[in-house]
Amino acid sequence: MTAVYLFLHLPLLVLVVFSFNDSKFVTWEGFTLRWYSRLWDRQDIVDSLWVSLQVGLASTAISALLGTLLALGLARHRFRGRTAVESLLYVPVATPEIVVGISLLLLFGSLRMQLGVDTPSIVAIVIAHVAFNISFVTIVVRARLEGMDRNLEEAAMTLGADEVTAFWKITVPQLWPGILSGALLAFTMSFDDYVITSLLTGPGTSTLPIVIYTMARKNIEPSVNAISTIILVGTAVLIWISDRLSRDKPLTSH
Repeated sequence: MTAVYLFLHLPLLVLVVFSFNDSKFVTWEGFTLRWYSRLWDRQDIVDSLWVSLQVGLASTAISALLGTLLALGLARHRFRGRTAVESLLYVPVATPEIVVGISLLLLFGSLRMQLGVDTPSIVAIVIAHVAFNISFVTIVVRARLEGMDRNLEEAAMTLGADEVTAFWKITVPQLWPGILSGALLAFTMSFDDYVITSLLTGPGTSTLPIVIYTMARKNIEPSVNAISTIILVGTAVLIWISDRLSRDKPLTSH
């Protein structure tokens, strides 16, 4: 098991170590933080970080709302075609990103040519990220719903609360860890996405992963390692928080 984990994480460890290397090359010449401070001198990195945050926060908010509503609908209601909807829920998860990206590129291209609707690049990217993030949020929130005790809601309504009050006072507090966990996962997926975003991006809307890829292609320097390390640490923290929240036990009746 140790060998497997070493095989998986050794490249990441090398990346982190060399982000502190005083040399531009792969030979170690001493510890330094100058590659991290250099990041703020690069306007392309600062601009792309802002674009990534805008896209990530917008797509996360929309995905969390729609994914939660979809999870509630699937868990609490029985309707014709429910099985088909549940099956389609896993299609964006299993479909290769390149296929999703090309399909969305064709969709926005058709809207522009057939209807004259020119979708701004950043809007197209947000829509694309919402399209594949909804499934992840729905899966996480629905798993939370499966472990909830509906007797608490029924007890609240028996004591005089209406359905809306019971939902906000009983259901939402129990469901909140699942919603937040799904939102963190959606933000991570959106912030790290490269394939789909690269097909839809336009002038002035390059996200951080695209800029990093361009830097790595043109001129490999430790500043690439530095920004990659920051993304790695941030992503790991978000995944850890999401995992902890998804493991929290919901309130149960006694």
